[in-house]
Amino acid sequence: MAISGDWSADWSPLELPYLTTNNSAVTSPKSNVYNCIAWAVGDMENWWWPFSMAGVAYWPKGIRRELSVDAFVEALGTQGFTICANDKLEKGTEKIALYAKRVHGLLIPAHAARQLESGEWTSKLGPLVDVKHPTRDAVNGPLYGETVQFLSRPRLRQ
Repeated sequence: MAISGDWSADWSPLELPYLTTNNSAVTSPKSNVYNCIAWAVGDMENWWWPFSMAGVAYWPKGIRRELSVDAFVEALGTQGFTICANDKLEKGTEKIALYAKRVHGLLIPAHAARQLESGEWTSKLGPLVDVKHPTRDAVNGPLYGETVQFLSRPRLRQ
């Protein structure tokens, strides 16, 4: 399902230089209820982040509240995801790409995208829309950085 409209006006091409209206399709309207981490695990009821943003944030109990790749891997692990080697499409397996960017020398998690059964990827763009994009690299750039970890679990959605 594609939703019409030019979502790209909300983002500077400098932030997401590889994601365009020509290589992506909007699949749901804007929502500030959930973010990319929640979208990646299939939770459209919560905004997943280790720190509260404007008084709103969900983070799994017992997981350290820090902006580190390890903490995000642990949080995704509460939903059955474990580290895997690559983004190769595997029947019956759901994969997530975790993105991070360097800030003052530290690797800071910034985004997660989920692989669809077709091999394409889906991302929630902050408080904006969800988009389908052909490769995980389509959301690389200054805003989200690049993929630093792959995780997988048995596919729940058939």
